[in-house]
Amino acid sequence: MRKAGDDRLGTRCEIKNLNSFRFMEKAIEYEARRQIGILEAGGSITQETRLYDAERDETRSMRSKEDAQDKMRSKEDAQDYRYFPDPDLLPLAISEEETARIRAGMPELPAHKRERYAAQYALPSYDVMQLTESREKADYFERAAAAGAPAKLAANWLNGEIASRLNDAGLEFGAVPLPPEELARLLARIQDGTVSQKAAKDVLAQMWAGKGGADAIIEAKGLRQISDPGAIEALVDGVLAANAKQVEDYRAGKEKAFNSLGVGQVMNQCRGRANPVQVNEILRRKLAR
Repeated sequence: MRKAGDDRLGTRCEIKNLNSFRFMEKAIEYEARRQIGILEAGGSITQETRLYDAERDETRSMRSKEDAQDKMRSKEDAQDYRYFPDPDLLPLAISEEETARIRAGMPELPAHKRERYAAQYALPSYDVMQLTESREKADYFERAAAAGAPAKLAANWLNGEIASRLNDAGLEFGAVPLPPEELARLLARIQDGTVSQKAAKDVLAQMWAGKGGADAIIEAKGLRQISDPGAIEALVDGVLAANAKQVEDYRAGKEKAFNSLGVGQVMNQCRGRANPVQVNEILRRKLAR
């Protein structure tokens, strides 16, 4: 740490016993508070090695750089602290066969996985990077894709709706409470027009809470999308007949009236279940007369 306005870097402390990114974050936050407290009290920071205690969420002094150097090089100061090879460690020779065996047993590395996703699933680089940010997320995506989920749609939901729910709950990706095969089934219902994107989010909420599978929830909640042209046309006719003023406004050039009639009135009549693409097509055709 350094005081505001000071262009010189502060004194460095090294921290040991960090075995996770979460502990690293906590150690940095604690160490920042500790150093600020010392500096604000008029003290100075000692260059040293400190230990992070996860149970107490604090760092403790192990040894100063000066102490370590006194044991090795009494004439050198802390700025010239060096490392040297340990003479007691013997050379380690690894055969080509052993190297090949280890390589064959390794999982697919992230860089190779990203290249494969771009080629196999034709996904943009952003989706590829997001899907491969953890092994659990990548495995989930592949299982969903193998179960028939459209790759791009699966990527959108995993990086969007699923990731948002996990972030809100403070959970890692391995804690997703529904199997990837069930997510694939829900996405298939979006793809085939059974449910709208909006209704699918309601279905996901029920699945997340353990209320059943996608198909059962769609039927139980009456969320099946209306895609029959005749039924949608009847809805549109009713709305147009009941909203003559808005029809007149639209035909006079007020485009906002279209959204009020379609997204507002028609979708409200069917509780959002009508296929929005068909609603817009039929509504525009009738308003053009």
